[in-house]
Amino acid sequence: MRELTRQDLSDIQYGAAILGAGGGGDLEEGFDLIDTALAAGKSFRLLSLDEVPDDALICTPYMLGAISSLSDEEERLYDGLERSDTNPILLAYEAFQKHLGKEFYATTACELGGSNTAAAFFPAAMNDHFILDADPAGRAVPEITHSTYYFAGLPASPIMAANEFGETFLLDHVIDDQRAETLVRALCQVSRHSIAAIDHALAMQVLRDVLIPGTISKALNMGYAWRMALDNGENVAKAVAAEGGGLVGFTGAVSAVEFSTVEGFTLGSIEISGTEEFTKQQFKIMVKNENLVGWMDGEVAVTIPDLICLLDTDSGQPVTNPHAFVGQNVAVVLLPSPVEFQTEKALSVFGPAYAGIEGEYRPVMAIE
Repeated sequence: MRELTRQDLSDIQYGAAILGAGGGGDLEEGFDLIDTALAAGKSFRLLSLDEVPDDALICTPYMLGAISSLSDEEERLYDGLERSDTNPILLAYEAFQKHLGKEFYATTACELGGSNTAAAFFPAAMNDHFILDADPAGRAVPEITHSTYYFAGLPASPIMAANEFGETFLLDHVIDDQRAETLVRALCQVSRHSIAAIDHALAMQVLRDVLIPGTISKALNMGYAWRMALDNGENVAKAVAAEGGGLVGFTGAVSAVEFSTVEGFTLGSIEISGTEEFTKQQFKIMVKNENLVGWMDGEVAVTIPDLICLLDTDSGQPVTNPHAFVGQNVAVVLLPSPVEFQTEKALSVFGPAYAGIEGEYRPVMAIE
């Protein structure tokens, strides 16, 4: 067991934001959750999978929704609805334990990202529970089906959800995870495009060989490498690429951005005009919450499940969607996906075809 310090948590946050490949939520939201728990005197206790008893009840809390702002017209739909004083993720956590009649032992993040990793840490800390050094994605992903849970055939339901208006929703006896994604996404769309959900409430013995081990430590190490490079005035993009076993695929200035909220997702694109060795070249990224596809001069260069990560080369900060802006100097870091996402089953649901790209998946080449 490792009790995480504030510095550990910060490194995890930045590492998770980088490994979120543009998605996984905003860092500011994640830090707000962490600092709220620390201010309440709570601890964040990280366990490896082999430290958890077989009969321990584990759950996966997360926030789901679009990551772009709502229009004034959309905001008016919620006029007159009173906000709850209880954080939705805590509301869902409490309601789920009451429904199950059993206390959770630990939580696992649904993905790595600036807010969703912290969203799993927060209820565990606030309830004096543990955090698993594992998750089912090893990066950020758009949908519930993009996880080792789905690859292994584990059902998401029952699912407990809650929104900022204090409303809770129990989804039980759901046909499959694709249907679960549809139902939770529908609830999200009538909850200001943001909803807290908790699923996969299962015993450790069921999850032990399904979760990707060590992913929180991976985020911690990535955040540390990022911070050291930043503090020492080194090339942050190269440091991140080296730590993640990937490469710097492009550098340039953002020339165009387009984002919109569609059916609970943030859809869009980022176009970058090359600088340095990439002068006169163009790189375009397709976004569905996360960065899914990268084109170099009109040719597909990289696709999911590999990670397309943007870093601001002036500040060194990871760029999360939809916050890229025209004129921003960026580096595109390409990192290999977890091997669990490179199986035939995984690629059938989160490979090039999901992003509308024909052809086989071509992995990012690792640094020798």
